[in-house]
Amino acid sequence: MVYEVVAFQALRDQLKCKEIWVVGADKWRNPDEDLPQDFEARRAENYRELRKPLDAAVFVDELREQMTAELTLLNDKMPKLSWLDIAERKSGAIRLTAAEAQPEPRNLRRVKAEVQRRWGIVPLVDILKEAVLRTGCLDAVTSVSGGGSLSPEVLAERLLLVIYAYGTNTGIKAVASGGHGHTEDELRYVRRRYLSVEAARAVAIQIANATFAARNTELWGQGSTAVASDSTHVRAYDQNLFTEWHSRYGGRGVLIYWHVEKKSLAIHSQLINCTASEVAAMIEGAMRHGTTMDVEANYTDSHGQSEIGFGITRLLNFDLLPRIKRINKVKLYRPVAGEPDAYPQLTPALTRPIRWELIAQQYDQMIKYATAIRTRTASTEAILRRFTRNASHPTYAAMLEVGRAQKTIFVARYLRLRDLQREIEEGLNVMESSNGANSVIAYGKGGEIASNRRDEQEMFVLCLRILQSALVFVNTLMLQDILGEPEWADLLTPADRRGLTPLFWSHVRPYGEVNLDMDARLNLTAVTVPSPRTAGDQEPSGQRTGG
Repeated sequence: MVYEVVAFQALRDQLKCKEIWVVGADKWRNPDEDLPQDFEARRAENYRELRKPLDAAVFVDELREQMTAELTLLNDKMPKLSWLDIAERKSGAIRLTAAEAQPEPRNLRRVKAEVQRRWGIVPLVDILKEAVLRTGCLDAVTSVSGGGSLSPEVLAERLLLVIYAYGTNTGIKAVASGGHGHTEDELRYVRRRYLSVEAARAVAIQIANATFAARNTELWGQGSTAVASDSTHVRAYDQNLFTEWHSRYGGRGVLIYWHVEKKSLAIHSQLINCTASEVAAMIEGAMRHGTTMDVEANYTDSHGQSEIGFGITRLLNFDLLPRIKRINKVKLYRPVAGEPDAYPQLTPALTRPIRWELIAQQYDQMIKYATAIRTRTASTEAILRRFTRNASHPTYAAMLEVGRAQKTIFVARYLRLRDLQREIEEGLNVMESSNGANSVIAYGKGGEIASNRRDEQEMFVLCLRILQSALVFVNTLMLQDILGEPEWADLLTPADRRGLTPLFWSHVRPYGEVNLDMDARLNLTAVTVPSPRTAGDQEPSGQRTGG
């Protein structure tokens, strides 16, 4: 019996890293089938798409030079860095003091109060309606579903109500009792016939792109290329096989993994189980968000990073910028062997040299795995599943070495630059604010997912993202209306501009009876492209008179 238990444990460990696979399976198939089968024929194109040199020696030299440069800078600057101390100690060599608090924004409350004075308390359904009418995002639904017998006006109203029902988690039955003239059966038909997961995702992407297009660069700055990502635990009914116990959050449920850009707009969301890799979810969202944003950096907490994560993001050409919880225990790798006296200020935190020869040997195979993620021949989680601590695959060992080199580069920069520490902290604070907004929007059923069907859970996640994106879109226009006036623009201090965000809800009423009037509009002067339904037959903006 003991032998059988140990055999099953060994089988489990080998299955986890796909060194044993199941013939005829999909998720647990031969890992070689995850790789692009035409890689050799399209070698030059694949390297060019990843912006990587064909010669492994060039890649190795570039990575080693960056390591050397960052470690040299940190070593030279150490005596002048008052917030950093590196010395031999049991608790860890690195001691990093927290950054001092930045000046508090003092005028943002006045701006938010002005928003409420001008537009009053706006029902959340009216926020969604305004975003729908100004962006024409529901056109994406008919294009995905292939048309139907309903008129565009009726379909738009019913889709809007269904999205609101799912996003607030109140359900179609509760929303159908409102003042809008649509029955529960009619709303359920539209949900089944028109609102697929792909259609809801297309709506969210279109609102995000409209927000990017509507932003005033003088107020919000140039387009951001960095996102923050983190998971949110949502309780779900126990009967669902997807529901799992989460050791860190406590309780049974599922995880929603969010990607939010620096100005509080969610560009990607995905439903994952509690044991799924957050590193894989981070890479998936950064690569496949679908919006016009070009992601070049990703802020994450300690759970969204690993040495494998650093390695694969280096190959995929975006920066992983984590907040490392136990940074006192981090070790910096040496770029060159045989130089024990190099970097004397960093000696207590230094460890062995990087094994560059292993990286050079497995360089082509690592590019294959990066290409598989880029071209989606398999899911990111399935590909990274092979790279776990139980794996003995040589490519895994080489990827670890690349990750250790890249992590050393990042940590050396992070310790040296106070601005980078603040930047990462601000990005993750935006993520926390986004989670707070979600708890306000998805108030129904105590925030617990009631359905046991996976597609229903995914629809909840996507509709929640649509509602939050609509809130950010409308708030962006409201703030631009107010701050476009000289007396308000001159009021803002640098601290106010740093803390300015379109994600706030003090003027929003998410609760109460759902009354929908498509002709009542918010009085916004900001110019946006109206949907085909509204073009030519109503004013692009007008005073909200009801709803």
